[in-house]
This record gives sequence, C-alpha cells and structure tokens, in this order.
Amino acid sequence: MGNIYGDWLKQQRESAGLTQQQLADAAVMTRSHIAHVEAGRRIPSKEDARQLDRALNTGNVLSSFLPTESATVADYFEVALRLEQQAAKIHELAVTFIPGLLQTKAYARAVLRTTFPPLGDEECDRRLVTRLERARVLDDPLTPVFWALLDEGLLSRAVGGRHVMAEQLTHLANLVESGRVRVHVMPQDQGSYPVMQSMLSLMWFDDQPPVAYSEGIQVAKIHDSPTLVEQLQGAYYHALSDALSLRESLALLKTRAKEHVAHG
Repeated sequence: MGNIYGDWLKQQRESAGLTQQQLADAAVMTRSHIAHVEAGRRIPSKEDARQLDRALNTGNVLSSFLPTESATVADYFEVALRLEQQAAKIHELAVTFIPGLLQTKAYARAVLRTTFPPLGDEECDRRLVTRLERARVLDDPLTPVFWALLDEGLLSRAVGGRHVMAEQLTHLANLVESGRVRVHVMPQDQGSYPVMQSMLSLMWFDDQPPVAYSEGIQVAKIHDSPTLVEQLQGAYYHALSDALSLRESLALLKTRAKEHVAHG
C-alpha cells in the first residue's frame, strides 16, 4: 500500500487533535495497530477502516480507498511482507516451491530465475537480498511460530539442480530438528485435498485479527474478511489432518535429500 494511506491517516488524526492512543480508544483498537498503519507496516481490515472513518469523521474515505482489490504479486507482497514481519504465528501451505522464509540462498536464486520475462542479474540479486532478509525473522527463537505444510511433489523437483535441492532439504530438516519450525508433508498418494490450488499463508497477530494471503500465477491477495479467513483456516487444518506426522515428515526430508545427492 506504500505510505500514502498511512500518511493520510496520520494527517487526519493530527488535524483532529488526537494522539494515537486517543484514536485507538475511539476506534476500539490498539495504539500499536494505529502506529503500524500510519508507518505503512500494516493494512487495516475493512471493519477497522470503517471504525477509523467513524472516529475521524472522514465519511467512507479510509474504507473506500483501502487497497483490497486483486493486484499483482509484486504490489500485494509488499503488504504481505509487512504482515509477515509482524506476525506472532504463521502457518503456510506450499504446493510448488519451498516457502520463502525457509529457502536457502541457492534455492531462492533458482526460484527467482524461473520468473518470466527473465530478471536481469541486478534485479535478481536485489530480490534475492530481500528474500534472505525476510528469513531473518526466524532468528528469533520463539516468534513467529512457523508451521509448513508441503506437498510431497515439491520435494522431488530438483529446483536449481540436485545439489541445490539436497542442500535445501537438509536445511529444512535442520530447522525441524532444532525445533524452530514444524514441517508436515502431504503424501502424493493422498490425492486431492483442500487448498491445494495455490500457495496459502495464514497469519495471526498480538494486536489485530488474523489474515490470510494466497498467491497464484501473477496474482496475489490479502484476505481479511473474518468469515473467509476462518474458512481458509478450516481448509488448511482439514488438509493438515491427512499429512504425515512431524517425525515421518522429517524422515522423508532426509530421504529425499539423500536421493538428490545419489542422483546428482
């Protein structure tokens, strides 16, 4: 959303002579949530935007100009990135590539090289740095709590070559063994399952309602409707119930890594 929305909110708040806490009280939300929105780190839900409009007497400006329509991945991932960095808990489904927060440098570079039209070396390097910086959120030993549900098919696909894939799966196995993340693999013989159509990320926060982020070919979207988010959560856990256990998934990661080495 850039910072235009947040800057305008701040201007209206200050024009009304309100502190962030006073606006938060009037709109029934936390001061930190107001601060994140003004700084461009958060996007408010539709209901939050309506509450802000009422509190600031701005008609329906904040709710009308809330960026909620479909947009390209590049545009919407800026918002998703900010949410990801603030989340207390993230549960992700991946059906094509290893989740970005769990990617090694070599694997991430190989994924970026699949972009069409192809990226130039400078742009590829720029995006690679951003992706690796994202992963630093896992340097905190506790937050966010991260679970990944991976389709078994992506473990066999040699993205970047056998050596790169072996390194990637070994990295995943190490994260699991350290206890920092949980990884569950959906076996291929399970057949079809809910939410297998696209990548899905579910995020929870300490100071705002949960959201979901879905991504497909050239499109991505933040979902903040409570009803839809609850449906997506239900679909995710329905699928998770059919996945391999943590121990079985860890064993499979190690097996697939060895297979890539053997065939490399």
